Amino acid sequence: MTLKRELEVAVSAVRAAALTCREVQRRLVSADTLTKKDKSPVTVADFAAQAIVCRLLEISFPQDPVVGEESGHELRAHEAMLDQVVTHVAASFPGCSRDDVVRWIDRGVGTGKDGRFWTLDPVDGTKGFLRGEQYAIALALIVDGKVVLGVLGCPNLSSAGSEGTLYFARRTNGAEMMPLSTGLRARVQVSSQSDSRRIRIVESVEAAHGDHIAHQRIKERLQIAAESVRLDSQAKYAVLARGDAEAYLRLPTRADYRENIWDQAAGSIVIEEAGGRVTDAFGRALDFSCGKKLEANQGIVASNGLVHGALIEAIAATQP
Repeated sequence: MTLKRELEVAVSAVRAAALTCREVQRRLVSADTLTKKDKSPVTVADFAAQAIVCRLLEISFPQDPVVGEESGHELRAHEAMLDQVVTHVAASFPGCSRDDVVRWIDRGVGTGKDGRFWTLDPVDGTKGFLRGEQYAIALALIVDGKVVLGVLGCPNLSSAGSEGTLYFARRTNGAEMMPLSTGLRARVQVSSQSDSRRIRIVESVEAAHGDHIAHQRIKERLQIAAESVRLDSQAKYAVLARGDAEAYLRLPTRADYRENIWDQAAGSIVIEEAGGRVTDAFGRALDFSCGKKLEANQGIVASNGLVHGALIEAIAATQP
């Protein structure tokens, strides 16, 4: 299973969606957006990105199900918003109709359990999008419960002087990055830092997305001096994969919380193929065979691999 064609299609799809999201952000997000708590711009981007990715996957792999966040059914009740979505999707598919766009979005309503399927988060990092900060378009292919390729589109994450970057990987072939503006690819590798006291940790901006208090206890246990860097979305995985941090912690704020598969699938394979490791808070491998949620796992710990054991031990030692 080489998956070369799958990866090329996925990279093209995420790139098209990322450029569309950037355009939506440019046109619709203003200084008043957060003040008025207006989430309509990110909703337009969500639907447009899912329509574009699902349509491009349908063209190349018509039999593959897609597990996404959005449903076209709810969009039909908001005609003005639907028209905005169609306008942005039409930049990639001229002449598309409302019905076309809704049907493409509805390809993302799969259940995601057995066999081969794609999972998509069309805009991961809602508040980051609205703040003009980090967000990601995350697409992964899962076969028999294992992530076999993943692509992260990070429109606001700069690298090598270019604004916006794609990070992608397929199993056993390493991880790469590519600026949105060019086709120039480069390998990415996690940090070689092995001293757990000197690592840099990334975590979510929103306290509801990760237990910041628990994270602080872990830092104190390991005597980590560096301040944590807070980023929205799976852009954290990209930062870790390229060696700008050594660990990503996402410990749940309540015991019954389980992660959505689309929030972790693409980022996890990028980290692993860049030389790192991803597990849950107990050191267990992530199990993508349980449906839309990581029902068999609790929390997320990603690292450069060299400090993973120390992190897991610190988590166990600092649990209340």
